Order: sequence, then C-alpha cells, then structure tokens
Amino acid sequence: MVRRVACLTAVTGLALGLAGCAMSLFGGGNDGRAQWRADAENACMRQVDSMPFAVKMSRVDGRGACGINKPLKISAFADGSIALGADATLGCPITMAVDGWLREAVQPAAIAWFGSPVVAIRQISDYSCRPRNNIHGARLSEHAFGNALDVAGFVFEDGTEVLVKTGWRGTPAEQGFLREVEALACQRFTTVLGPGARYHSDHFHVDLARHGKSGTYAYCNPKPLVVPPVRPPYVPGQIATPVDPATLPAYTGSIAGAGSD
Repeated sequence: MVRRVACLTAVTGLALGLAGCAMSLFGGGNDGRAQWRADAENACMRQVDSMPFAVKMSRVDGRGACGINKPLKISAFADGSIALGADATLGCPITMAVDGWLREAVQPAAIAWFGSPVVAIRQISDYSCRPRNNIHGARLSEHAFGNALDVAGFVFEDGTEVLVKTGWRGTPAEQGFLREVEALACQRFTTVLGPGARYHSDHFHVDLARHGKSGTYAYCNPKPLVVPPVRPPYVPGQIATPVDPATLPAYTGSIAGAGSD
C-alpha cells in the first residue's frame, strides 16, 4: 500500500512538473491573455464589417496563454486589392494596422519607386503558439496572440517582386522602397524588426505589443535614420510616374543590434 501511494505521488509530481514545463514554454504565468488584448479586440471589432475579406472565426485557445479571443481569417487587404501568399489568422487590431500600412504607406511608396502598385504580399507567419524566435524558455511571441505578421516580400502589378532578403541590399529602387516602408512601419506599429535584427534577415516582423510601463514605447530595429518623404495617396487607376532614385535622399538604416519577436 505504501509503495502504491508513493507511486501515485511520483506520477502526480511528474504530471505537475510536465504541466509546469508546458506553462513555462507556452506562457501560462507569463502575462497571460492580458486584459488590454481583449479591450483592444472589442474596440476594433466594430470596424470589421467594413473589411469584406476578413471572416470572423471561433475563439482560438492554444496551449498556455496562446490564443485569440476574436480571430479573423484574412485572405486579402485593401478591399481585396492586395492578396496574401497564404490566408492569415490574425486578431482585429493587427489586421487594421497592417491594412492601413499597406494602403497609406506601402502603395504610395510602390508607385513612387516602381510606378506599379503592390497586388500581393508574401506573409510567412501569422498566428503561431510559440516563444519568441522559437527559443525555449523565452516569453511568448506576439504571434502567439495573433498580434503580429511577418512579411517576406511584395509582388507588384507589373510582375516585379521585391523580397526583403535580397532587396535590402539589392538595386537602389529595392533598397529605397524597403527602407521607406520599414520606416513608415515604425511609425504605425510598436515593434518592427527587419534585416539587422537577429533572426529577421529575410522578413519584416510587425506587431502591436505593449512595451514599457505605459505601453506606448515603440521598438524598431533597424532604426530608420531618414524620415521618408511625404507621398500623395495611392488612387487606383492613376499611376504616377516613378521617381528617379538619384534625386531622392539616401535611405540608410542601422544593421546593429538584435531584436526578438
């Protein structure tokens, strides 16, 4: 009898230990599904009906704190004019932020540098229950809350494709376009990581994490050194003449330091 009790105690202890490991790996006891996430989702969902390519899904609950209270399945942005390489599962706040970035920042930059609008983006990570950079023991990534998107490239209407991995050190137009859209992303998202940040040589990571005590601090790596020029808004059907890159200020960015997503 004593041996049986001891055995049950050991099994219980092992189960609790494994549960604790899972909680550590997947964020239980981290900040959990913090209340600010639910508040931001609830406020944002009032706008979803205006997005025809966003489909409401059932609540997602992953391991530990992973999950999205009000997830959306996104097949395109900008009223369907910008497709995704693969459908994305995202929360409402990041969906709206990416949509605004593509409409108001990426499209005008695309017209200025290439004379052709972006018709698709190559997204390589949306909702994913995992630690930052898939490092065991790290805090949960914003991907684990559907609050982040990784963009690896942009496809233009004329067939041009600009990849972050090769374009960051590519032609002057590729470099200028990518540095402009990254700098503008830093004005819209609380976290932006790209080439120069560890693990981000081939994509831009954007999220709406809350940093610092006030939750308003923004982290951007590489840090833009030049403020992008003001572009006229993109109007479909009205293609502007592309600029001569030689007439614009150089776009440079720090490639030092390391970030995490």
